[in-house]
Amino acid sequence: MDWKLIKRLMNCFPNSFINHNGEFIAEKKSNTYFILKDCKTELDVKCKVLEWVSRAAHKGQPYKQEKRNKEFRAFILNGINQFLETNFSEDDMEQIYTYLGNAINHERTVAFVESGYDMNLLREV
Repeated sequence: MDWKLIKRLMNCFPNSFINHNGEFIAEKKSNTYFILKDCKTELDVKCKVLEWVSRAAHKGQPYKQEKRNKEFRAFILNGINQFLETNFSEDDMEQIYTYLGNAINHERTVAFVESGYDMNLLREV
């Protein structure tokens, strides 16, 4: 794995870390994470960001106060956009989570990333 890529990923999610199990922890309180140790390419990392971090950006609620939850979701969305060099909206993130979240369709995630994040790919049945 390219350590420059990992450093860039971690810079997009301040206070993130990699634990002893090789998991990238994007945000500790919400336990937003994915297994990084099995990523071999940049494409693998980008796919995992979309598949495993999109839920927190769309519907994460680790706090009791809605204001803090909105700030949390904005933090996660910003990190995703910064890392992927995209400008996804909250509505986009809902679509991404619905169709790609939890690695429901990894092949579709790969196609989405390789397309340059063409949102029309998510709307196709």
